[in-house]
Order: sequence, then structure tokens, then C-alpha cells
Amino acid sequence: MEAYLLEWGSMLLRWLHVTAAIAWIGSSFFFMHLDASLRKQHKMAAGVSGVSWQVHGGGFYEMSKYMLAPATLPDHLIWHKWQSYWTWISGFSLLCWVYYGQSQFFLIDPAVMPLAPWQAALIGIAALALGWIVYDLLCKSPLGKSESLLALVGFGYVVLTSYIFTLFFSGRGALIHTGALMATIMTANVFFVIQPNQRKSVAAMIAGKSPDQKWVKESKTRSTHNNYITLPVLFMMLSNHYPLTYSNPRVIPAIVTLVVVCGAIIRYFYNMWHADHDKAPWWAWLVAAVAIWTAFWVAMAASPGMRSTLGLGEAPPVKAAAVDLPRAPKEVVDVVATRCVMCHAPEPAFAGIGEAPKGVLLDTPERIAAFAPAIKEQAVMSHAMPPNNITEMTAAERAVLARWLSNSKVASK
Repeated sequence: MEAYLLEWGSMLLRWLHVTAAIAWIGSSFFFMHLDASLRKQHKMAAGVSGVSWQVHGGGFYEMSKYMLAPATLPDHLIWHKWQSYWTWISGFSLLCWVYYGQSQFFLIDPAVMPLAPWQAALIGIAALALGWIVYDLLCKSPLGKSESLLALVGFGYVVLTSYIFTLFFSGRGALIHTGALMATIMTANVFFVIQPNQRKSVAAMIAGKSPDQKWVKESKTRSTHNNYITLPVLFMMLSNHYPLTYSNPRVIPAIVTLVVVCGAIIRYFYNMWHADHDKAPWWAWLVAAVAIWTAFWVAMAASPGMRSTLGLGEAPPVKAAAVDLPRAPKEVVDVVATRCVMCHAPEPAFAGIGEAPKGVLLDTPERIAAFAPAIKEQAVMSHAMPPNNITEMTAAERAVLARWLSNSKVASK
């Protein structure tokens, strides 16, 4: 019962998280696009900084932006906040459900630091809170007077935190917490800065006063930060499904650096393109491509499987003529039976596992052969399985799998 609750709870929380994130990211991208597309017109209402005409769903829309606020408060005012709040609430719940509730699989790596589950959870939660506080102090410091300098320092801060996470957690846990910290900063910007400033503006208008320009500027800066780190956050969130992105924790800061550059430069292109198609910085795509291509090579070169092949880790597998293996040999079956079958069986024996993860069954020689490509990626190339090496698969046992896979045509299908 518990295993099925864990699986369904994870699925439902992820469903809510993705849905809320789509709504939040969509509105964020739209308003950045709207700001960039505003144009001056000969006849505009007092206080209007620009107007944008758009067409969608068969209708035409005229949208005006006031530099501070209109002379009178409209009867119906739409606030954009719950998309952000629900994205973070569902994401944090998912983090607790999966990474803190099942930390032995996903978060704690005894080879990095032998933490108790409560210690790992406490470190993770404290890091998210402290991470926001440090970022907020940076924004309010003299650095905040220069947007470019603040962005550079903030960029370095994110990379530094990714390194710190690798000192406590598994590679998977470090990368997901880097993304969670960036996402926490985004939502905290909305909750602690953008929304309060908007409420102060409304209160000032009700009192017959003009909103302070400082509130508008501060909110716009935080909103811009959110816009530029959105794509890197999405990469971090998705990375936990792709072991080769986190297989070697030592290069995670480098991967974070390159992914942030790639994601931010893509957003820069679109923000500039929406403002003026003729002045779009097309060179940004080359920079983004080089950054993500470099990230790929860094991750691949540092992966345990590649290091083994290059002679930087355990001895490379012995190569022989490729043969078709419809079933795994006994030595391979013995390794899998000892280290993998307790989870990857029709009725898993490992506590907390109700169904074989991703439906992968490895309880027969034929099934082991059928999943040879997955075994190669998860247990040989990345060492992602067993999770945090919870069943203590040895280097010699991985070498057995590697030799078999190098001789098998099955692994290349």
C-alpha cells in the first residue's frame, strides 16, 4: 500500500507542478514580450508609456502600460501571483515527497556524505531558505545599482551553490537542489517583492497619492531576473530523469554554468527580438549552441563509463567480436540478481518499491538482454543505478556488465 501511495502521490504532485509551471512561465514570457512590444503613439492617455496591438483567437487586443499607475483604480484588476505560488508549493511538496521522503534512493550518497534522512532534509530546506536570503541581500546591496554587475554576481552565486550542494548530496540531489534554489528565488521575488510593491502602489492610489517609482523599478528588476533564469531552472528540473547529466558530481558546477549561459542567452534573444525584429541578436543562437554542446562534452567526458573507456577509472572492458546475445550469460545474471532484481522484479522485495521502476524487469536472462541498452546507460556509463549504489555494486561487477555489453549487439539496438 505504501509503495503505491508513494508512486501515485509523486505522479499527482508532478502533474500539478507541471500544470502550474506552464501557467506561470507562460504569463512571465507573455509580459516580457508585451513590455518589449510596446510602442509610442500620437494619442495616448496620460501616464501611458506605450501601447501594443495583438491578435489572438480571432480577436484584436489593445494593451496599454502605465509607467506608474492610471489616474483611477479600475473596478476589475487581475493579479498574477497564484501561478507562481502553486508552482513552488507543488514543487516543494514534490521535493519532500521524492527526495526527502525517499532520500536513500535519490538524495543521500554515502560516498559523498553519510547523512541520516532527517539531516539531508534539514540541509536541503535550510539551503533553500538561506539561498533566498543571500540573493535578496545582494539585490539590496550597492551591487543592485548596476543591473549588469548584479546579474554577473548572481550568476556566480548560483554556480557556487551548485558546488556546495555536491559536497552534501548525490549528483542527482545536487542538480535538483540547484534548480530548486533558483525556483525558490523566483517565487520569493513574487511573494516578497513584486506583490508587496504592487499592493503598496494600489494603497497609494486609494489614498490619492502617486506610487513610488522605486517600487516599479525594483519589481521590474526582479521580474527580469525571473525571466532570464526560467529556462535553466527547467533544465535542472528535467535533469533528474537523465543520469548522464549528473553522473559525475565534480563537473556539475561546469554544467550549471553552461546551461545558465545557454538559457539566459536564448531569453535575451527573444526579449530583444520582440522589441525590434530588425535588431535581433542572431549571434545569441551560436553562443547558446556552443554552450550546450560544451555541456554535453563535459558531461560525457566526465561520466564513469567514458572515464573507464579512457583508462581513467577501472580497466576498460575487453573488446571481442560482436555477437547476438538473446539472453544474458550466467556471470551477468549473477550480478543483476545480486544488485538489481530486488527492485526490478514482478514483485519487488525492496522496502518502499511496489512496482518495478519504469516497468523494467530484470528477473530472467532474456529480460536482462532485452534491457541491455538501459543497463549500459544506467549501470556502466553513468553509475546512476543502483541509486546512490544502495546495493553496493562493485567496480568488478560493473566491469562484468561492461565486457558483456561490449560484446553484444543487443546493447547497440
